[in-house]
Amino acid sequence: MLRSLLTPRWLLLHVLFIVATIATGFLAVWQWDRAHEAGGSFQNLGYALQWPLFGAFTIFLWIKLVRMDFAQQRGEDETGSEPETSEEQRTTAPETAEQRRTRPLVPPPAPPVDADEDPELAEYNRYLAGLNESDQSPS
Repeated sequence: MLRSLLTPRWLLLHVLFIVATIATGFLAVWQWDRAHEAGGSFQNLGYALQWPLFGAFTIFLWIKLVRMDFAQQRGEDETGSEPETSEEQRTTAPETAEQRRTRPLVPPPAPPVDADEDPELAEYNRYLAGLNESDQSPS
């Protein structure tokens, strides 16, 4: 698992997060010094207190990304539990590379809604269908 954190993508991310964290530290010290100079203000002091929070948030994001990557490798969702699958999904064979290449990017349309079921939704669907027809017709 830790080996996946040594891929070129992750090494670049590690460097980016380290540089961002160090930069927020330098910016905090710089604003702290500016606040104590003759031209300094409370705004500089506020920034000096905010930059460490930005650095802490950077570290939080770094840890969160690592944990999400590990969870993805284990096939879990973000909560740490296995993703729920239906009985049909468990019994079907995994998708092949050929099936993934030929799978349409746009899902099939939803079944039509009867005006008796939901008149507002039926009207909205008719409106969208009209927009689609006007978009498809040559101008």
